[in-house]
Amino acid sequence: MSTKEISTKNNLQILHEDNHIIVINKRVGDIVQGDKTGDKPLSDVVKEYIKEKYNKPGDVFLGVVHRLDRPTTGTVVFAKTSKALTRLNETFKNRETQKTYWAVVKNCPPKEKDTLIHFLKRNPKNNTSKAHLKEVPDSKKASLTYQIIKKLDNYFVLEIDLHTGRHHQIRAQLQAIGCPIKGDLKYGFDRSNPDGGIHLHARKLEIIHPVTKEKCIFIATTPNDVIWKSI
Repeated sequence: MSTKEISTKNNLQILHEDNHIIVINKRVGDIVQGDKTGDKPLSDVVKEYIKEKYNKPGDVFLGVVHRLDRPTTGTVVFAKTSKALTRLNETFKNRETQKTYWAVVKNCPPKEKDTLIHFLKRNPKNNTSKAHLKEVPDSKKASLTYQIIKKLDNYFVLEIDLHTGRHHQIRAQLQAIGCPIKGDLKYGFDRSNPDGGIHLHARKLEIIHPVTKEKCIFIATTPNDVIWKSI
């Protein structure tokens, strides 16, 4: 059983840091950016870390480039300069990144490997997205490819490559094929995880560095729990 541990400036799981970017392995429960809960976001924690480490006076600049859902873990990149933020925003907008996720699901998917295409419609009232097979009003096209990478006693582990970045995309699309993610009550799993998280992990992020222009690959270790450890 994993215990919930929130990131602080002293325990940040830093995957990479240079003058322009910092890449964090996000824990369950961390929110990337401030929201209506008023909880301290990961962006503020990273600012505190930078301020203390480099003894910076005044406000620290940190740009949020992309987000991960609160119950999800894994790779998040932040920009340390405005130039890096502008360039990273372009990179993400133009889909010049590659995001790979791991998900633990209860049911075996219909195929060993498949590309899923749905039209996602967001419901702001309960903060969910529903996957439709055909386009419906106000829906957005969502596409991903999954493959089964491991079969456990009671679960299946999927590796997922995202082609689009929609709200709750992986969670909604996997629910649509009858494979809700372990712990994800919102999308059809029958019980929650002890730490309130879900077994969805942003395993790998490939980007072009905003300044050096080199290809960068960041890989985040999975959380410390029994199921992730068995993979």
